[in-house]
Amino acid sequence: MPDRKRTARKRPTLVRATDVLVGYGSTVESAVCPPISVQVAPGQALAVVGANGTGKSTFLRAVAGLLEPLAGSIEVLGAPVDERARRFRAEVATVLDEDSYLPALTLREHLLLTARGHGATAVSDLVTEVVEEFGLAARQHALPTALSSGQRRRLLLASAFVRPRTLLVLDEPEQRLDAGMRDRLAQRLVAERAGGGGVALATHDPVLVRTVATSALVIAEDAVRVVGPEQAASAIEAL
Repeated sequence: MPDRKRTARKRPTLVRATDVLVGYGSTVESAVCPPISVQVAPGQALAVVGANGTGKSTFLRAVAGLLEPLAGSIEVLGAPVDERARRFRAEVATVLDEDSYLPALTLREHLLLTARGHGATAVSDLVTEVVEEFGLAARQHALPTALSSGQRRRLLLASAFVRPRTLLVLDEPEQRLDAGMRDRLAQRLVAERAGGGGVALATHDPVLVRTVATSALVIAEDAVRVVGPEQAASAIEAL
């Protein structure tokens, strides 16, 4: 497994959202969903589920420090969200719903740079392991522009797993993955929890919720609920 930075002292709650309103306007009237209050502790995984347009991705962007909440507060690693902070950048890995890669570097070069830039150890072996795990070995010397959509998605996921991290924030990580790769991703996320890391993921995959999540945030236009994984998976299947 990739090396991760862990501390012997008791770590704070990884994510704590209190009465958070999110949206892309400037006033609370532009909020896309009701207030959200939820937390993620070390060793836990929060699934964020709901119909399209209910604010799942918007909430995760706020957790990742890419969007200022309209109201309420979000703490990550025990401090107010600040994606410019050194500790935040060192310990929070994100894969959001957008392609983000260095077009002049091959897939392998991209992962080597990411791993080294975040202080990973035994970098070459680590990248080889993750490349093989994500089914990218045959394409590791290709440029991102030469990859298929699914391969680019796996590159982005691999980028999160070659770096040290305490919290993973993933927006619909199952997108463009076949059934076998979804299973491997689920087991990787279960291992993440077992190692003391935290996961916050938006998903439409009930199997992923049942396998990975320890709790779930169900977002609807008129209500937000924190429920167990089985109830959340059933809510997805009912959409």
